[in-house]
Amino acid sequence: MFDLNEKTAIITGAANGIGKAITTLFLERGAQVVATDLAEDDLAAAFGSHERARLVTGDISDDGVQAAIIAAAQAHFGALDILVNNAGIAIAGDYETLTDEQFDQIMAINVRAVFRLTRLALPLLKQAQHGRVINLGSIMSDVGGPALAIYGASKHAVAGLTKGMAVDFGPHGITANYLQPGAIWTKMSEPFMDDPAFRQYWEDKAPVGRLGEAPEVAMAALFLASDEAQFVSGTGLNVDGGAIVKF
Repeated sequence: MFDLNEKTAIITGAANGIGKAITTLFLERGAQVVATDLAEDDLAAAFGSHERARLVTGDISDDGVQAAIIAAAQAHFGALDILVNNAGIAIAGDYETLTDEQFDQIMAINVRAVFRLTRLALPLLKQAQHGRVINLGSIMSDVGGPALAIYGASKHAVAGLTKGMAVDFGPHGITANYLQPGAIWTKMSEPFMDDPAFRQYWEDKAPVGRLGEAPEVAMAALFLASDEAQFVSGTGLNVDGGAIVKF
């Protein structure tokens, strides 16, 4: 079950956190992976020696980097079955102090890069006839959170994009879904969790009473990437310890 042998995946933001956990699990399950991240040293340390991994470093919001990612899949593996748009950033701040530059930065990475890389990948996904697009949303795709207005807006946009992808890509045998992690302990979230009040808020928010871990999100991604999920499309899968349903 959940076998990815002979499948090729692109995974963005693969050097740390959720992206690293997804890449590790996909490789364990037999996939070939084009792993990409801005953090060149971390990416090389994690996957540089793996025989079924090919690495592309650079800023995912850069059009040239996006083109290089697709070219790597074509050159090394000649196919693409799974696209995981995981790379993202979060900037917290009071609404009055958030800047236009921060808005543009978040949208460029969390939304525009998802839109454009998926568009570039689409010809290869169509050839696969059973393609999978998995986008990283958040429980902020459905709700708001303290000091995360722009981040929440970007993740709402990811949800909307994904639903549109599901409708447009379905006739080609391609499914599109998005993951909705809650508060997950990662390198990206660590600066926020260093604030005891912020961490306590999210621990209390989840009925299970703790933060999540990246491998737990990776297992959800594996399901959506698998043949077993061929009739699941256009939906957000919560991996949040029940946080989204708690008043």
